[in-house]
Amino acid sequence: MSINQAEVLLEKVQNGYKVERMEDMNDEYLKALKQTLMIVGDTELLSVPPLLTVYDQAPNLNYKITALAVMQDEIGHAHIAYRLLEDLGENVDKLLYERVPSRWKNPYAFDFKLDNWIELGVFNGLFDRAGYTLLGDAHENTSYGPWKRALVKVDKEELFHLRNGEIIMKAGMKKPETAKQVQEAVDWMFLMALEFFGVADNLKSRSAQLDYRLKGRSNDELRQKWLSTAVPFCESIGVKVPAHYDEEQGKYVIDVPFPCKFDIENKKWLYDQPDTWDGVIERFKKRGPENQEFVERIQKGAKELEAMRAEGA
Repeated sequence: MSINQAEVLLEKVQNGYKVERMEDMNDEYLKALKQTLMIVGDTELLSVPPLLTVYDQAPNLNYKITALAVMQDEIGHAHIAYRLLEDLGENVDKLLYERVPSRWKNPYAFDFKLDNWIELGVFNGLFDRAGYTLLGDAHENTSYGPWKRALVKVDKEELFHLRNGEIIMKAGMKKPETAKQVQEAVDWMFLMALEFFGVADNLKSRSAQLDYRLKGRSNDELRQKWLSTAVPFCESIGVKVPAHYDEEQGKYVIDVPFPCKFDIENKKWLYDQPDTWDGVIERFKKRGPENQEFVERIQKGAKELEAMRAEGA
């Protein structure tokens, strides 16, 4: 596709045109779309292993069934993203079963085991809220037709997930012991959720995702949208968060250094040690403590089947 054709595509998508076929894309659009779908697929799939670490601690059968339903949804969402990647020429089996753990694109927050049932609720309440914010924006604005149609289902299910988290968090705040667990989980997960949206806008020189309308809002705009529901909800149930709405600025303000250093072993933010986004990205690249175990759990069955076939050959 020539430069002129690329400019035509840019203008068309910015005016609402929906891209349906690879033949209608230029290389830049295709690359940005694949990168986006890879992040989405990896994020959805790798959200399941952390939830599995504590779902059996559910206080009753209804909670357990709901947790399993959430995980089933997440696997289904991952399938949608990988299926679209397959349509775009990617070898999905290779992506899923041959990629080393450190090359997966899931959020850093998903590289940690959960400590208790309450953390599963906060996971849904904060991280699925981030997913709902990001994918809701894509559903509303994306120029890629097949993904827009698939997100109708995903959008509704992500809302169910975050509501499940809110129910668990509300219930947890009714007893001192579990209220303490809610607050402790929010203390480490809140900034993790803010990191989902990526580097600050002033550090991004250009965004093909925005140019080609794969998404409609910038990173900081999406962060503000998340804050606009997360902060009021937490405040309404008595959970303290390091952010508030500033009337003068007309936006939510983070009350601690963001980004800042993170104590991995104790799952604690070091507010006295501010960080840069370069430092955050370096932490992401090193991956979290359970990254290898969680990815290997995803790949285990395929590798065992491959070994059995090799023995039988």
